[in-house]
Amino acid sequence: MANTFLTVPFKDKDAAKGLGARWDAAQRQWFVPDGRELAPFAVWLPAGPVPVSTSRDVLSIVNEPAALAAPSQKGVSLSSLLGDVSRAVAQACKAGVWTLVEVVELRANGGHVYLEVSERDAHGAVLAKARAVIWQSTASAILPAFERATGAQLAPGIKLLVRVRPVFKAQYGFSLDIDAIDPAYTLGELEARKREIRARLQAEGVFAANKQLPPPWDFHAVLVVAPTGGAGLGDFQAEADRLQSHGICCFTYALSRFQGEGAPAEIRHALQAALGQGTGIGATPFDAVAIIRGGGAVNDLAWLNDYGLARLICDLPIPVMTGIGHERDSTLLDEVAHTRYDTPSKVIAGIEQRIHQRVGEVKANFAQVSNLAARASQAAKDQAGKFEMTVRLEALRHLAQGKQGASGHLAAIRMDAMQGVRKAAEQSRDALQAVKMAVASQLADARGDVPALWSQIAMGSAHALRTAAKENAALKDTVLERARQEASRARQSSGDALDTISDSARRLVCSAAADFQALLREITGQGPEKTLQRGFAIVRSQSGKPLTRVSQAMDGAAIEIEFQDGRVAATTKKTSLRKKPHGERNIQTSLRRAAAACPDTARSARAQH
Repeated sequence: MANTFLTVPFKDKDAAKGLGARWDAAQRQWFVPDGRELAPFAVWLPAGPVPVSTSRDVLSIVNEPAALAAPSQKGVSLSSLLGDVSRAVAQACKAGVWTLVEVVELRANGGHVYLEVSERDAHGAVLAKARAVIWQSTASAILPAFERATGAQLAPGIKLLVRVRPVFKAQYGFSLDIDAIDPAYTLGELEARKREIRARLQAEGVFAANKQLPPPWDFHAVLVVAPTGGAGLGDFQAEADRLQSHGICCFTYALSRFQGEGAPAEIRHALQAALGQGTGIGATPFDAVAIIRGGGAVNDLAWLNDYGLARLICDLPIPVMTGIGHERDSTLLDEVAHTRYDTPSKVIAGIEQRIHQRVGEVKANFAQVSNLAARASQAAKDQAGKFEMTVRLEALRHLAQGKQGASGHLAAIRMDAMQGVRKAAEQSRDALQAVKMAVASQLADARGDVPALWSQIAMGSAHALRTAAKENAALKDTVLERARQEASRARQSSGDALDTISDSARRLVCSAAADFQALLREITGQGPEKTLQRGFAIVRSQSGKPLTRVSQAMDGAAIEIEFQDGRVAATTKKTSLRKKPHGERNIQTSLRRAAAACPDTARSARAQH
């Protein structure tokens, strides 16, 4: 029996291949190999009577479900059974069905888009899950239109209203073929989420809290919240770094994910950590917070429509500036922030504009102050000139008046001085005469009192000398007795100390002698045989005399080396002198110290050695 050719559309080629169809490159057509059942390929058979098959068709399966439980005695192949199921699914769902789904996973391969879609309840539990596919021919038509209408891209987490056709394939199982997407539903679902959060914030009375804060008078420190490595962050930093390098404004960056599951929570944590507080409420060292992100799809930006993140911005005590996406993009953060800019570049431009404004005001104020100071300085100079002229005139006038008055006062002073000098001279003569008379009277009285006072002094001195002599004699006896007692005690203490020192010295000398004798016995016990047994050797001259110095071994002289188990003849070669071994130096040092401590013992030890 010849091969049976099929009419397979391009979108069904994978299904036909999965059922066992083969491709004929010459005729460029799919065919069923000879010997295979044609029933699974009924939908692609050319017009005409369908060959009889041992398997029942889909209508009999649908109308007679009991037949599946009671197959014929021979049975049917698995491919036939699954082919019947495939036809039953295709017969039941000829037209597409509009279905609400949420994208769980997505991957593209060769122009085809493979998805995993699901349905969740209000608590996030999965109610249904299925595989879906958008074939290349369909994807190239519906995806660009969807992106143009919504600004969103297909990605995990997005909710869609899609038209699907259930397909069951024998090799790949059940899947959904998507041939249309309703963009209005996606836009409505995103907007509904924003409306819900907006209404909740308005009901709590905090929706406009950040907008009502006074704008920063100037910018000295700004906290920037942005995604890591974003293009918008690069545009922002290009200008921000220039301001920071000149010390105009300092920028602190808190980096976080801006899309994907858990992104809003990460942004909150990064913002709170940068503010140095657990709640994001309270005094901060920043003048403002800038939340920036480059452009992206609507569903990428939709992750920022989060109640927790929006409430945190509403509660911040400092103004928040946003620069998210492009001009047409709008998120809930833009609505609750103090100031909204279209792009990150415009945020830094706004900061620069405010700084330029304050600099202009400072320059204008400085110019105004300079002008006022110049005018005040000129007025003060003019007033000072007038005062100087007035002072000069008044000084000249007072000087002239003073000269006239000084002449009259000088003549009066001279008259008064002459009279005072005459009176003083007369009073001085009278006082000198009175002093001379008083001195003569006192001198005469003193001469009469001197003999009596001299006798009294002589008697007192003699009595004091006798008293002192008696006291000195008694004190001398006391001092001598105390000196004798102290000398006796000193002799006793010296004798005791000398005995102690002598005992200690004798013990030390005996201990040193014993140590020395032990050391000497150790040294004398190290004879040549023991030395040879420890791995040493004795070097002798050709005449058999031991050599102990390098100088005794002439260069090229014949020598004999004695080991533990025999002797070996050798020839010398002179090298540099080496220092005396450390052990030998220590032994000689010990001998000298022992000799000094106990000469007799040392002499006997040297004799033994």
